[in-house]
Amino acid sequence: MPNKETRAEIEGQRFVVHKHAARQLHYDFRLEIEVVLKSWAIPKGPCLDPLKKRLAVQVEDHAIDFIDFEGVIPRGEYGAGSIIVWDRGTWSADDDLSAAYRLGKLKFCLHGEKLKGGWTLVKIGTGPDATSGSRWLLIKERDTEARDLQEYDVLTHQPTSVISGRTVDEVSGDAG
Repeated sequence: MPNKETRAEIEGQRFVVHKHAARQLHYDFRLEIEVVLKSWAIPKGPCLDPLKKRLAVQVEDHAIDFIDFEGVIPRGEYGAGSIIVWDRGTWSADDDLSAAYRLGKLKFCLHGEKLKGGWTLVKIGTGPDATSGSRWLLIKERDTEARDLQEYDVLTHQPTSVISGRTVDEVSGDAG
């Protein structure tokens, strides 16, 4: 049986984290599941510290071809603002993804350039109105990739795109 990383690459299970300067700066965490990118907006961004649970609000699914998008979405359009590919890679899970998603608890391993190791997304409820997405928590598992936030903040130490090496401000400046 292939190892997790090889299996993920064979199955095409990719992930991307977009750093998105829209109305407010946030990170969009996207997992390729079947033929779409399941997506969650993470206001504070992912954290390598298992003690820091990050709110992840599920947003609409995105098309697979959005996985490498980096640039500016014009004003007046959904998601207007600058976007960089902050991290990307493959992911793997031992559980039945459809069942785990329906149950609201996804445990998976990331094989990214910045994010690695075990993670969990756990559903905690829905938003206050019909337009709000489901609320989840993104939690880093305790493993060799975990880091205490006071010692190392991956968002501060690695702010640039894994594709272009640019910041969201530099991408925004290109549009002006």
